[in-house]
Amino acid sequence: MTLEDVATPGVETAGPDTSVEVLADTMAERTVGSVVITEDGAPVGIVTDRDLALATFRGDADPATMTANDVMTPDPRTMNVNEGILELTNAMCRDEVRRMPVVDADGHVVGIVTLDDLVRLLVAELGNLAGVIEAESPPY
Repeated sequence: MTLEDVATPGVETAGPDTSVEVLADTMAERTVGSVVITEDGAPVGIVTDRDLALATFRGDADPATMTANDVMTPDPRTMNVNEGILELTNAMCRDEVRRMPVVDADGHVVGIVTLDDLVRLLVAELGNLAGVIEAESPPY
């Protein structure tokens, strides 16, 4: 199974000059926890809901003038759409990230995989395995 099979397509993106207000509105309207910041389709940063919350409470911060460029994590780690889930989970663990943008061969964002996505997948797979165990177990 490759990331093409599990990545959420239609990931929310914005440019580096997008205001934090627009980013927050996008996250609220789309019920997502992050926006991938792109230039020419390639990821240059990522802004999470946590980034927005923390940035607005910095001592000298003025949320009215802040942009994605001010609060994003630059150069986010990405995974190629043809890589596998094991490579993804290894990278997420190593890099201590909960979200991973997925890119195509040209480096353009084509989706995202989150920790929540992986937990849902694991629950479904464990349910399948439980079905096998139940089918092969003697009745009690």
